Amino acid sequence: MNETKHNWTKEEILDIYNKPLMELLYKAATVHRLHHDPNTVQVSTLVSIKTGGCSEDCGYCPQAARYHTNIEGNDLMSVQQVKAQALRAKSGGSSRVCMGAAWRNVKDGEEFDQVLEMVRTINKLDMEVCCTLGMITKNQAQRLAEAGLYAYNHNLDSSEEYYKEVISTRGYQDRLDTINNVRKTNVTVCSGGIIGMGESTEDRAGMLVSLSTLNPQPESTPINALVAVEGTPLENQQPVSIWDMVRMVATTRIVMPETQVRLSAGRTQMSREGQAMCFFAGANSIFAGDKLLTTPNPDVNEDLKMFELLGLNPQKPFTKKVQPKTVEAAESQYEALGEKPKWTRPKHTIERNELAKKKAVK
Repeated sequence: MNETKHNWTKEEILDIYNKPLMELLYKAATVHRLHHDPNTVQVSTLVSIKTGGCSEDCGYCPQAARYHTNIEGNDLMSVQQVKAQALRAKSGGSSRVCMGAAWRNVKDGEEFDQVLEMVRTINKLDMEVCCTLGMITKNQAQRLAEAGLYAYNHNLDSSEEYYKEVISTRGYQDRLDTINNVRKTNVTVCSGGIIGMGESTEDRAGMLVSLSTLNPQPESTPINALVAVEGTPLENQQPVSIWDMVRMVATTRIVMPETQVRLSAGRTQMSREGQAMCFFAGANSIFAGDKLLTTPNPDVNEDLKMFELLGLNPQKPFTKKVQPKTVEAAESQYEALGEKPKWTRPKHTIERNELAKKKAVK
């Protein structure tokens, strides 16, 4: 149990996932205590720095321009606006700010330069900075690292097989290539996925195979429960059960012992008792704030009450890794290369995505 294994098979992971629940919880809790403080949970705040208008067709996402979901879009926020939100998050107990932009991939230019300045600004507030901006090149990852980025989020979403049933505008390998580009820097990797999209148990295990066989494994892995948004192709999906969430968290903890497992989207559908079981099973990170990009999230005060009730303490910043140094733009060793990488655009179509697109046009 002390060693991290990088050659998990789908069959081995399914065997863990399907264990009797009490046995699964015991094993997961045991692994958790070997590698983490069971009474400490990282609190992060997710800020949507650019909302809506994305060109992708992700079946779960209300930010896709092709669907009609009534979200309020906004252009890229200013550095000062982001700083104000970061300070608010810090006062509420968050140690990390995750900035998300609804982009397919990063493009060199004024907007990316502005994001780099946001990274510098937040790192100087002694908070961990994470970004999720879509696909990035090695040079772009190096520029983010130089600015002081702590983590880069790029979710695999599901298994490679089921991914093709949810997204048709980019390929699974693009996700892995982006993670590989991040790994060429000192930035940590945050990568996980979503359950409740209609995938099978085998697909859930397949996603964990993809994540756990990375070497090193991601430093953090979000486990999201689908929040079905009206207007998206997955609007009619029923909420995933808390038992499925507990099993997924516990299995993730066992196969990825040193990773911080993030209890992410879908927490508004979970009772305190359900969340407590997830923490016992190995979840040790949550997102705070009233929204996760565009979907609802529990109120910060409710989370503080839950922490007090369960005897949990917020994790301090830079507990797992030292704070990155910030290099100012004028002293940067890396310049914009104006790259135009040919990220994959698969040619298959997904019927429910096409139907949602037609519905939006009407």
